[in-house]
Amino acid sequence: MSNSKEGGWNMDLLRNTTIPNFDPPFPNELIKEITGVLNKEEAPFLRHLPDNLTLSWLETTDDRLGATIFEHDHNTISRKIKQRLPPGKIVIGLHPVLLEDKELYNHTLVHELLHAAGLAEHNQRHEQLTSEIAPSPPLSESPLLQRLRAELLSASDTKSWSCNNCGNIWARKTIRKPLRCPKCAKKV
Repeated sequence: MSNSKEGGWNMDLLRNTTIPNFDPPFPNELIKEITGVLNKEEAPFLRHLPDNLTLSWLETTDDRLGATIFEHDHNTISRKIKQRLPPGKIVIGLHPVLLEDKELYNHTLVHELLHAAGLAEHNQRHEQLTSEIAPSPPLSESPLLQRLRAELLSASDTKSWSCNNCGNIWARKTIRKPLRCPKCAKKV
């Protein structure tokens, strides 16, 4: 079993995926949905997506589910946003493991489309729009998310959580550290 690495997932589940011999389909319908909820101030590149966007598969060794790659560097993209210039070529890469879960695929794609449209920040608006247009499937309904979580937890060095207040120790079942102890309800 591989070890997870800081900031990403370096897991067997991702690496053991096969890259399809077809490109991801162009998201015309999702772009229409995004166009219906965004204005050109929020998404200055939205109108340029049909001419400048391509989709591809990420390598199976990539630890991301999705990535938006602009032709130009961050400074040039910032300048193009301010001056309302076309962004140049944009590639959205999707991990082929997403083919196992249509809802997670759409959620990841919308997240990346919002970046491609010019919403660069991971802020509340970005999160709200992503969840509104293509909500992430609940963990209980996504075998892919369940397997990703299980592999991440098994690769982690932290196998349990403990409370500094009451000394309670419980098995780790979550990715993030809990805010409160399940026994005394105080902050951990």
